[in-house]
Amino acid sequence: MAEHHQPQSYGYQQRHPMDTTTNKSQYYYQQNNDQPSTSKLLAVLTLFPVGGVCFLLAGLTLTATLIGIAIATPVFVIFSPVLVPAALTFALAIAGFITSGAFGVTALSSLTYIFNYFRKTQMGGGGGGGVSLQDSMDYAKRRAQDTAGYVGQKVKDVGQRTQDSAARA
Repeated sequence: MAEHHQPQSYGYQQRHPMDTTTNKSQYYYQQNNDQPSTSKLLAVLTLFPVGGVCFLLAGLTLTATLIGIAIATPVFVIFSPVLVPAALTFALAIAGFITSGAFGVTALSSLTYIFNYFRKTQMGGGGGGGVSLQDSMDYAKRRAQDTAGYVGQKVKDVGQRTQDSAARA
C-alpha cells in the first residue's frame, strides 16, 4: 500500500499560489482575537431599534394603504361616470397644451433661422456660407427621397424574408 504524505500545517492554512480567494470572516476574527469592537457593538445596539421602528412604520403604512384602497374603490366605482370623462378631458387638455407649445417652439425656431439667413444675405455674407436657399432646399429634398427609397427597400426585404420563411414552414 502506498502511503500518502500530508504536508504539516504550522498554524496557517496552506493555499495554492494562484488562489486569490480568502475567507474574510476568518481573517477578521484572527486579527481581532474573536471579539467584536465596542464601537461595532454600539452601532448594532443603536441600529437594531431603528430598524425595528422602520419595519413597524412600513407595516402601518401598508395597512393604511390597503384600508384606503378598500374604502376608495367603491367611491371610484360609483363616481366613475363623472371621473372617467373628467380625467379624459384633463388628459386631452394637457396633451393640447404640450402640442401647442411644441408647434410654437418649432415655428419660433424656423422664423429665427429664416430671419438670420436673410440678415446674413443683407449684410453681404453671401447667403450663409456660399450656399443658397434653393441649394439647401434641393439637398434636403434629395436626402428625403434617398431616405424614403432606403426605407422602402428595407420594407421590401423584410417582406421577402417573411414570405420565404412562411414558404419554408
